Amino acid sequence: VQLQASGGGLVQDGGSLRLSCAASGFTFSRMAWFRQAPGKERELVASIGRSQRSADYGDSVKGRFTISRPSANMIYLQMNSLESEDTAVYYCAGKGDPFDTYKYWGQGTLVTVSS
Repeated sequence: VQLQASGGGLVQDGGSLRLSCAASGFTFSRMAWFRQAPGKERELVASIGRSQRSADYGDSVKGRFTISRPSANMIYLQMNSLESEDTAVYYCAGKGDPFDTYKYWGQGTLVTVSS
């Protein structure tokens, strides 16, 4: 089972970026994006089940970020109106049992927002 995240990079304050995560070896019931900034705890950014209606977001990104799942094994995170506080390593994760914790993790992709 593998999760491959990509799409990170350097972007200016107010800019946009799209992250991608490709899963292989397993179809997860729910997939998510987490992030961890230097010196801070990891936080849930957004998660999604099999349908777009199941999408859920952390309070800090509501209205700016959109998670989507165009196929069973791919998720995107469209990030708009980026702020310096969004600078972090972003990780994708998946779980088989929707009531379980996220047990499968990708390698992380760095997003840096310059002010």
